[in-house]
Amino acid sequence: MKFIGILFVLLASTLGYCRSDNWSKEWNRRHPTWLGIHVIVTTSTGLKELQSQLPALAKSGVNSLVLEVDFGFQFKSRPELASPTGISYDDARSFSDSCRENDIRIIPQINCLGHQSWQKVTGTLLIKHPELDETPGQYPDNEGIYCRSWCPNHPDLASVIFPVIDELTDAFRADAFHVGMDEVFIIASEFCPRCKGQDPAKVFAKSVNDFHKHIVEKRKLEMFMWGDRLLDGKVTGYGSWEASENGTQTAIDLIPKDIVICDWHYEHRSSYPSLDIFEGKGFRVWPSSWKDPDAADLFALKGSIRKGQTVGHLVTTWYAVGMSELPTWEPLVKAFSRWKAK
Repeated sequence: MKFIGILFVLLASTLGYCRSDNWSKEWNRRHPTWLGIHVIVTTSTGLKELQSQLPALAKSGVNSLVLEVDFGFQFKSRPELASPTGISYDDARSFSDSCRENDIRIIPQINCLGHQSWQKVTGTLLIKHPELDETPGQYPDNEGIYCRSWCPNHPDLASVIFPVIDELTDAFRADAFHVGMDEVFIIASEFCPRCKGQDPAKVFAKSVNDFHKHIVEKRKLEMFMWGDRLLDGKVTGYGSWEASENGTQTAIDLIPKDIVICDWHYEHRSSYPSLDIFEGKGFRVWPSSWKDPDAADLFALKGSIRKGQTVGHLVTTWYAVGMSELPTWEPLVKAFSRWKAK
C-alpha cells in the first residue's frame, strides 16, 4: 500500500497539470483582473452543490475560485489523512471540467501551519500525526488557545504534507495552490524542542520558503497565501488578528516576492496601508473582503483605483452564505461592480 501511494505521488508530480497547461495560459491571457471567491468545501456532496452554481457564479463575474479543501479529500498518497465523506479524485476532475467550461480558475487550499484545531476539536493532521504538533502534550481539549499549529521544523513534515498538496493540484488540474497560513498565534513555542528560542519571523519564513521550494520551484505552480502574519499590527493599526503582534512581521523581507498575497480586511476602514506595504515590497496583492457589503465595496474601490500590482478582488465566505445564494450575495456583487466599472 505504501508503495502504491508513493507511485501515485510520483505520477501526479510527473503528469500533473502546471503552468504549461494551455488552458491555464489562455486563462491568464483572458483575465488580467482576478475576481475570485473563497469557499470551504470538505465533502463530495458540498462540491456537487457548488458545481451546480458555477454557471451563475461565472455570470456574476467570478473567474477565480479559492477552494479550501483542507483534509476533506479521499487521499491515496496519505490514506491515513483521507476523509470517507470527502471529495474523490473523480469528483475533483468533474468539478475541474465544469470550472473550465465556465472559465473559472481553481486554486485549491489547505490551511497550513496554523488552524490545526477549532475549539475542542483537533484537526485530522495532528490527530493522525501528533508528533507534528508544535505544542505536544499541551492544552488538553485545546483550552486556552485559539488554534493549534504544526511544527514547521519537524523532519517528517514534508513527507506528510507535500504528497497531499501534489494530489490536490493534480486532481483539480490546478496551476496554483493556496497555503493559508493566517492567524498563526502559536509559533516558535517554548514547548517545541525544535523551535524553542528561535525568532518567530525566521521560523515563519522557513515554513513559507519550504512551501515555495516545493510548489513554485519544483512543481512550477503559482503560490498564494494570506498576508496577515507579514504585517506589523501596531505600526499599521490593524491589531493582532489582521496583522501580527507575535513577532512574525519581519518575515516579509525573508520570502520570495512572486507569492501572491491575499490581503484580508473585513471591516470598514479609512485606509488600508497594507496595500502600499505589500506592493512596495514587490508582491502582487489580492485584496480580500468578507460579509460586510459596505466594507467589501470600499476595499474593492481602494484596490480598483490602484495602478500597481493589485490583481483584482477576492471575496471570502466563511460559511456566512449558502451555496445557492453565492452568485447574488451582496458583498460579492458590490465588490465586483467596482472592478467591472473600470
